[in-house]
Amino acid sequence: MTGEKAYERIAEDLRGRIRSGEPAPGDRLPSEAALGERYGEGPPTVRRALGLLLGEGLIERRPEGGDVVCEPASRVRRSNDRHQWEKNRVRADLEERLSTGAIERDTGLDVDDLVFSATYERVKANAVLAGVFGLAEGDELLERRYRTRHKDGRFPFELVRSYLVVGLIEENPDLFDQAAEPWPGGTQSQLDSVGIELDRVVERVISRPPTVEEAGELGLSAGVAVMDVRKTSIDTLGRVVEWSEIVLSGDRTEAVFTTRLDRW
Repeated sequence: MTGEKAYERIAEDLRGRIRSGEPAPGDRLPSEAALGERYGEGPPTVRRALGLLLGEGLIERRPEGGDVVCEPASRVRRSNDRHQWEKNRVRADLEERLSTGAIERDTGLDVDDLVFSATYERVKANAVLAGVFGLAEGDELLERRYRTRHKDGRFPFELVRSYLVVGLIEENPDLFDQAAEPWPGGTQSQLDSVGIELDRVVERVISRPPTVEEAGELGLSAGVAVMDVRKTSIDTLGRVVEWSEIVLSGDRTEAVFTTRLDRW
């Protein structure tokens, strides 16, 4: 390419080789000296090219020396029919609900492939959250933060903050216990345990630059945006019963929307 810098040319060639499977995940790259000989460039240029691949998460530098090709990051495929799938599972038996969840469905992984963590905290509704739920500022919410990653991966698939209204769920003490996570059947099953049935889910999706914290936690390369999903769950009485923000890596997420149309 006209105007292409030498280190970009080297990085592009190595990137293409890695994505084609040669070298394969776990293979060690040739030494900087060998790469310099292959491409006819000096060590500083080769080192800069490798720096690009390190930043993109395609290779990692091992403590014992050398650069090794990383396992490809698992992709997340989110579709708008996942909510009906979750609602159907509310009435499924416990064994089925334990067997798989929404993350497994979105990634194609098995439950044994995943490491899940949840952190709960009671918080006071600020002006924004009070407006979302139709509450007074200071009313109590249960804030839940979720992280799920592959057992061999360093970075979570998504960053989730979810809020429930304490007054709507307090009849079931188990809903305040983070040790009960992952809850079989997810949030809709949790809400069903206190007699709440969802009528609809509204999702607003934006693309934006990540915060410094988000980029670090998701392991994002420079220039990669995040997909920010704001999800509002409304029950059959018209109440907002759950609100969440889901932040996903823009280069590892595919959003698929299927809309059923009435026939003439």
